[in-house]
Amino acid sequence: MKGIIVKALSGFYYVRTAEGLITCRARGLFRKTGESPLVGDRVTIALSGAEGTVETIAPRRNAFVRPSVANVDAVVIFASAAIPVTDPFLIDRMTVIAARQGVSSVLCVNKTDLDPAEGLIGIYRRAGIPVVATSAQTGAGLYALREAIRGKTVVFTGNSGVGKSAILRGLSPEAAVQTGEVSQKLGRGRHTTRHVELYALGDETYVADTPGFSSFDPEQMEHVPKEELQDLFPDFAPYRTGCRFPDCSHRTEPGCVLLEAVRAGRVEPSRHASYRRLYETAEQYKPWENK
Repeated sequence: MKGIIVKALSGFYYVRTAEGLITCRARGLFRKTGESPLVGDRVTIALSGAEGTVETIAPRRNAFVRPSVANVDAVVIFASAAIPVTDPFLIDRMTVIAARQGVSSVLCVNKTDLDPAEGLIGIYRRAGIPVVATSAQTGAGLYALREAIRGKTVVFTGNSGVGKSAILRGLSPEAAVQTGEVSQKLGRGRHTTRHVELYALGDETYVADTPGFSSFDPEQMEHVPKEELQDLFPDFAPYRTGCRFPDCSHRTEPGCVLLEAVRAGRVEPSRHASYRRLYETAEQYKPWENK
């Protein structure tokens, strides 16, 4: 029997199949090979009474460490210009992590009933990243977000308190995710999500909810060679060649085409600032440290 792992908890794997949700253990063989099933894996299982055993794992398109999830089609990055206000650098860091895995990004700007976030939305639309403006309170934008992720397996991520779980509940009332109140003092939510879980929205659409940016491991950023970074900013594409120096890092060099595009307003300054910050971080790591 085939299915998809929608939750992994305490050594049990919950597999959604045509026959319903089956609680499974993994074969001991996986321990010998060092392979572990992940949420999002397409698997075959063998039934033994009401429970099952994960027998095989189909080849993965991609896999993330934190959250532990495989076969992701898109990352939905939640942001807000209200409480809490999202730093664009956090968004840019997530788009880079996703792009290096061959995964597209969608920016969901929530709480637009409190602040329309026109500046933030404009930055990413001009950068060519799909943006959906939503309000969990009013329901605005939920249909557009639903259409943007239809038929995909997506990860929801974003700084705590920005409304990921509230939006998920709006998309799927059956998704029993508790949401905490936003602390006015700290500007972040008391989020109670404790594990990664895929929620089925129908039409082969699955959403993985994770507890904040810390779960979508930003430390993966340290493993991106600095030379690759420019390729992970799609809005830099027209300006990556033609510089005075063939090995231009696009940061401070004279005759840099990208720097001229930033000065001329063709590339967003905040995007280039994030690139420089990530480049400087990547410079601190040696190739052998990534092995």
